[in-house]
Amino acid sequence: MLTAGIDIGSLTTKAAIVGSGKVIAHEMVLTGDSSHEAAARAVEAAIRLAGAETGDIAKIVSTGAGKSETPYADEQATELLCDARGTLFYYPSARTIIDMGAENVRVIRCGATGRVLDFGLNDKCASGTGIFLDTMAKALEVTVENLGPISLQANEDITITATCAVFAESEVVGLIARGTDKASILGGIHKSIASRIYGLANRLGINRDVAFIGGGAKNIGLSTSLAGLINQELLIPEHPQIVGAVGAALIAEERNR
Repeated sequence: MLTAGIDIGSLTTKAAIVGSGKVIAHEMVLTGDSSHEAAARAVEAAIRLAGAETGDIAKIVSTGAGKSETPYADEQATELLCDARGTLFYYPSARTIIDMGAENVRVIRCGATGRVLDFGLNDKCASGTGIFLDTMAKALEVTVENLGPISLQANEDITITATCAVFAESEVVGLIARGTDKASILGGIHKSIASRIYGLANRLGINRDVAFIGGGAKNIGLSTSLAGLINQELLIPEHPQIVGAVGAALIAEERNR
């Protein structure tokens, strides 16, 4: 039996196919102007990669900001529940989950069965999210993929004091004008973001083990800074962006039974 999960985010849309206790296939596309079309592209591509047809999928569950606009989906599930179920699929020992996406950060405390015990969300400001990192990459003329590796080469301890994305960008521009090297600026940016995420997690209560998922988890500079603050190696799956979609597919499997 195959089931599918679709996770529609503001920047990317992910789809995953699960069956026989493993992830059979997954796909990620840019959401663009139409979350409906993005969801269709993602799930259709994932089904093709699985060597299956739409009729072979027993049930599809959608999640994410655009879950109500998802084609094919039979049911919906919350992002919190999908994050928890998907994370425990990869790491059964995880009890705290940090999910950093393009526009938000979620911290979830969960039980051994994937039940959400408590959660916290960042404020509405873009600072500390993927979009903020994208803005910083443009200001420093660096690709988003290189932000993390370059930040690890910092030779000066820089502190970014602004908590607003707009003011932080101005602060970075000022540092550039003073001749501060990019690596040190990026080190300060990652340290600042990690500090805000840690503050949110700490207020909620950090139960070990800690998993880091979402697009932000692919940034080695951010994960390194965050692990240092938490004082624990973070559990990060190979494809951290698809964890919510995997969780949705697992929920689809359970509901289909």
